[in-house]
Amino acid sequence: MRTIDFSPLYRSAIGFDRLAHLIEHANQTSNNSNQGYPPYNIEQLSEDHYRITLALAGFERSEIDITSHQNTLLVKGTKESKDKAAINYLYQGIAERGFERKYQLADYVTVQSADLVNGLLHIDLKREVPEALKPRTIDIGSEDKKLIN
Repeated sequence: MRTIDFSPLYRSAIGFDRLAHLIEHANQTSNNSNQGYPPYNIEQLSEDHYRITLALAGFERSEIDITSHQNTLLVKGTKESKDKAAINYLYQGIAERGFERKYQLADYVTVQSADLVNGLLHIDLKREVPEALKPRTIDIGSEDKKLIN
C-alpha cells in the first residue's frame, strides 16, 4: 500500500499541522488488521451531541477501561483468562480477546457518560465550544464617531 507524504502541506499551511497528523494517524490505523473488532457505530444525536456504541458481547464492566486524554478517547477491553482447556468448544464464534480502540476527538468534545447495556457500550460525547470562540455579531457604528489619534 502506498504511503502519502504530507510534508508539502506543512510547508504551505500554517496551523493545519494537527489536521495533517490526524490524516496520517487515520491512514496508519486503517492498515491495522484488528480494526474490525469490536464493531462500533458513531451517531450524531443532535448538533453538539454524539454517541459511540461498541458491541462488547461477553465483556463485564470490570474488563473495560475508558480513558480520555488530549483529544484522544481510548477504549480498552481485557478479557480475564479462563481455563480454556476445561472447555470443549464444538464451535467458537464469540471472540474472547482483548482489544484497544482509539478515537480522535475534535476540539472541545468531552465524554459525558458511558453505559454498558445488553452487551453494548454507549459512550456519550458533547461538543462545548467556549463563548469566546463562538461567532458574534459586530455592530457597525455611526459616522458621527471620530477616530482618536
